[in-house]
Amino acid sequence: MSEDTNTEENAEPVAYPLANDPEAVATPDGVPMSDITLDALLAGEVAGEDVRITADTLEKQARVAEENGRPQVARNFRRAAELTAVPDDRILEIYNALRPSGAEKEALLDIADELESEYGATINAAHVREAAEIYETRGLY
Repeated sequence: MSEDTNTEENAEPVAYPLANDPEAVATPDGVPMSDITLDALLAGEVAGEDVRITADTLEKQARVAEENGRPQVARNFRRAAELTAVPDDRILEIYNALRPSGAEKEALLDIADELESEYGATINAAHVREAAEIYETRGLY
């Protein structure tokens, strides 16, 4: 298994589109997609958290992409899957820290360490470290 993949060698193929198997896709609280209906929404039984994508669903999408010869798309799904563990406000802070005009090398390296140690987001941590190196090479600090 490479550092940027979460698949197992013997993972079962995933049906696509995932909506064809609504029991295979669930909310962060484990509610199956089949229970997310307009009636449930109108009755107040579905909250905003119920329609957020999960790391598991993104991993399934990554496997579909790989099975169809799209490794770059699979990598992007896995990057997104890692970020489901990071609070939204922190993602925005990280995004702002990555802007070349305001980036600071030590801050970016600290962010990479945080992503890796606190959230297990190794793909994203490597991405931030790469940005830090490129910014330095291009004199963007």
